[in-house]
Amino acid sequence: MPALVNSGLPNDRFVFEGFLPLKKGRQARLKLLSQEQRTIVLYVSPHKLNKTLEDIALYFGAARLISISREISKVFEETRRGTVQSILEHFTNHPAKGEIVLVISGASET
Repeated sequence: MPALVNSGLPNDRFVFEGFLPLKKGRQARLKLLSQEQRTIVLYVSPHKLNKTLEDIALYFGAARLISISREISKVFEETRRGTVQSILEHFTNHPAKGEIVLVISGASET
């Protein structure tokens, strides 16, 4: 919940997905989630963060708003907000460490 609140994204309706599948079903899951209108909360391991962000840019679009919170309730707690592209650029240059929660804005109603 702290990552959702810190994200600045709508928190009245959200879905918690935990970790994404590693291989089997990953693409199908991302495709399905890209249409989700509720805010999405995921866990991501640090060594899979950049690949996950690349996948999200592909399926959700690089302009989708997201938030990354890491080390929640610890000394080095950090939350970054922005587009998928801007967050990916940051973590490409500054590799993530610690426990990571990714919050993704829901899809726009069409």
